[in-house]
Amino acid sequence: MKKYILFDNDGVLVETEELYFKASKRALKEFFDVDVSFEHYMKLMTDGNGVWLAAPNATQDEIVIARNKRDEYYQEFLKSENLAIDGVLEILEKLSKKYKMGIVTTSRRVDFELIHANSGITNFMEFVLCVEDYKRAKPYPDPYLKGLKLFNAKKEETVIVEDSQRGLISANQANIDCIIVHNEFTKTQDFSTAQGFIKNLNDLEEILQKEF
Repeated sequence: MKKYILFDNDGVLVETEELYFKASKRALKEFFDVDVSFEHYMKLMTDGNGVWLAAPNATQDEIVIARNKRDEYYQEFLKSENLAIDGVLEILEKLSKKYKMGIVTTSRRVDFELIHANSGITNFMEFVLCVEDYKRAKPYPDPYLKGLKLFNAKKEETVIVEDSQRGLISANQANIDCIIVHNEFTKTQDFSTAQGFIKNLNDLEEILQKEF
C-alpha cells in the first residue's frame, strides 16, 4: 500500500518543459548558430548531459554566457506564459487526505520559486527538492533517494509520478515504482519500464487504489 507520492514538477504539476526548450534553442542559435532539433534536444536531456553538447566547439566561458542568457529567456517565459494545468490543485487537495507528498525537480530553486509564487501547489507538499539539494541530478537516483529519506519511507510505500524518460530512469535506478502521466511534449519517449500510465492526474488516485 502506497503512503507517499513524489512528484516531478515540470510537465507533471505545471506546463514548463516547452518553455525551457524554447529558451535553450534561442540561446544556442544566438550564441553558437546551432539550430538544435527537438529530437536532438530530447536525447541530450534524457541522457542528462546538458543541451550545450549541441555546440561541441563551444568553450566553457562561452557556455557560461549562453547559459546565463538562456536562464534569462526562461524566466521571461515563466513570467509571461500560462503554466497552470487544469484541476491540479483540486487533485492535490484530494490526495493530501490519504498521502504525504513531496516534489523532486531538476529545476533551479530560483526558477521553482518563480513558477510557484502564486500557484498554491506547494501548500500540499511536505518538502521540495531542487537541483541544488542533491549531488547528481536525474537520470541518477540521487534526487528520489533523498526524497525517500526525507519521508523516512520504505520504497514499497512510495510512488513517483513522472512525465519524462530521464525521470523514469531516475526512479528505476532508485528502485521506486513510477507512474507516467501523459504529456504531449514527452510523448515520444520510451516509458516501457514504468509501472503505470495515466492520461492526467485525475486518474492518479484510481490507479493507486487498483494497481498499487
